[in-house]
This record gives sequence, C-alpha cells and structure tokens, in this order.
Amino acid sequence: MAAAHQVSAVIFDLDGTILDTERATRDVLNEFLAAYGKVPDPEKEEKRLGQMYLESTTGIIRDYGLPLTVEEYSKAMHPLYLKRWQKANPLPGVKRLVKHLYKNRVPLAIASNSIRRNIDHKVPKLEDWGECFSVILGGDQVPNGKPSPDIFLESAKRLGINPSSCLVIEDSVVGVKGAKASGAKAVAVPSLQSQRKHYNIADIILYSLLDFDPELWGLPPFEDRIQGVLPIDPLISTAQIGDRILNNLHRVVSDERTYDCIPDQISGIYLGWAKSKVHGFSKVVIGTGWDFSQQTVERVMVVEFLDYSGKIETEPVKLLVIGYIRKLQSTDDILQALSITDEDRSIARDALDLPTFSEYAHDLHFS
Repeated sequence: MAAAHQVSAVIFDLDGTILDTERATRDVLNEFLAAYGKVPDPEKEEKRLGQMYLESTTGIIRDYGLPLTVEEYSKAMHPLYLKRWQKANPLPGVKRLVKHLYKNRVPLAIASNSIRRNIDHKVPKLEDWGECFSVILGGDQVPNGKPSPDIFLESAKRLGINPSSCLVIEDSVVGVKGAKASGAKAVAVPSLQSQRKHYNIADIILYSLLDFDPELWGLPPFEDRIQGVLPIDPLISTAQIGDRILNNLHRVVSDERTYDCIPDQISGIYLGWAKSKVHGFSKVVIGTGWDFSQQTVERVMVVEFLDYSGKIETEPVKLLVIGYIRKLQSTDDILQALSITDEDRSIARDALDLPTFSEYAHDLHFS
C-alpha cells in the first residue's frame, strides 16, 4: 500500500519528546515558589509548555510576583533543573525509532526551544544514539523560537532537505504550530493528556512513539517484534490490586508511587511479570490508558493474572512491564478499551516463555 506521505528527514523536539524532562522537573517550580509562599497555577503552567526560555521565565516572574530579575531567577533555578535533568530517561519508543531511522540513512535533527547550553547538558543522556543526530539546534540559535517556524526551517536547511519533505515529532502545541508553519508534516505525542484536544492541527496524534508507523511516511518498516510483541525498556510499578472487573482482570488502585516509573505517554496493552508475597511470580497482561469522560483526566490501569485463577488478595504487587502488544482501539469507554482479548492472552503466554522476556521474571531489581 502506498504511503500517505513521503518524507526524507525527521526532526525531533527534545524535552517531552525524546527525554522525559517534563516529569523529571515537575516539582522544581513547586519547591522554588514555596520559598516565596506561592504555589503553581496548573492552568498557567500548562500553557507554558514548549515556550521559549525567556518567555517562560518572564511569565513565571510576572504571574507569581517574584521580586527577581530574569538573570536572578535563572541563576537560582539552573542548578535545580540541572540536577533533575540527570534523572530524565528517554521516552518509550524514541530510542528504537532514532536507531531505526539512522540505520536506514534518514537524516535526523533535534530542534528545541531550550537554549543550546541546556541542550548540551541533556544530550549525554542519549548515550551512543545521540550521535545519530547530524543537526542539533536550540531556540537561541534562530531569530524566533516556536511557534515561529524558524528553527524547523533552519534544521531543514542544515539537513539539506526541503521543509515540505520533513517530518517533525513534537509534544507541545507551540511546537506543532511551528512545524506546520514551516511546511513540514507533524506528529504530535502530547506530554499532557489533558491537552490532547488542542493538537488537531497535527497530521496525526499518538500516545507514544511505540505507535509510530514508519510506512505511513514512506519510511522503512520496523522488523523487531517478537511473536507479536515489541520489547521495551523495563518499567516498574508498585501497585495495589483492587476489585475484579471481569474474569481475572483487576483494576489497579494507584497511589503517589504507582506511576513513578511509568511515563504519561504510556497507553495500550502490555505484558510482563507480577510479584507478590502471597502469589509469588505470575505472567500478567497489563492495560493502561486515560479516562477522558470526567472533568479531570485520570490514568486507569488494569491487570490480568495469567498463572492464577483464584481470588487475588488485596495486597501490594510489583509489576514489571517489558513488552508492548497493541494500542487501545478506542478511549470512549476506557474500561471497555482495556479489556484483554483471547489473542492478547495467547500472545503474552507464548512470548513470556521466550528468553527475551522470561529472563526478567527473577530480575534482581524486580525482586
């Protein structure tokens, strides 16, 4: 089948697209403002996502009435952010995609509204695959930052590719607007699920790059699934197993630690292992997504135990998520969308017997 679009190069945003810096730095502003007797306004902070550094900083000083200049604020905040950036991990699917494109000689760039000095502190987190990007640009290296198209036009120029033949991958609305203004195609992978309705200008909206389809853009297909499962970097969750919804499907009762290691972009049906004091190790299928039916958008997670059919005690359970099966078909009814099918169970049972996935059952970190 012919691709819907033909692209020759891919340009990535950095914060919230490649690295999960948004979550890593989520509490920095709270801690800083507390010293001034202030608390962040969630609505204002959501609107700041993806802004240029100077615009964001000026807005924070103004909105909270801080007795600081931009320079004083920056000097105080920089070491706090620098420490948190070291804890930011690559987001699901991005390493796989970057290496795949690089292997297939697709030119790659990073175009970020962050100033170049800050980018240089973050790129080492990408380890060896950071070298896949032949162009890296910061917002201070072009006349105007996003939503201006300047940084995408300059990235395309340095890549030697017409902007109309570029694909931009972004997590912010301002980034998507800038990409479209440059003439490029845009894939949105929103950092804030509550803001998904604002991304309609994008050519496609994904939950994570695990769902990225290269063939849609005329790019070489992935060929790395193992018996229908995409291996992912392990994600750990400490969960409380709640009421049974259907058969062996149980809802997870979350607390403040449940999603510490699970990025907000994670959505779909996964497989892995569960460990509890009562039931020991068990193969599990895990479904997670977002409930948009309420005024406040909430994450929902369910677990089906494949090795145990009796009553599941309400006790803490460690979940190790190690493989991705499929995306959710719909999110109109989140519990219906998270239903585990017979095919999901069959895929999970067979895959978890393979060394690629079985070796994690007794992983020291998991144990």
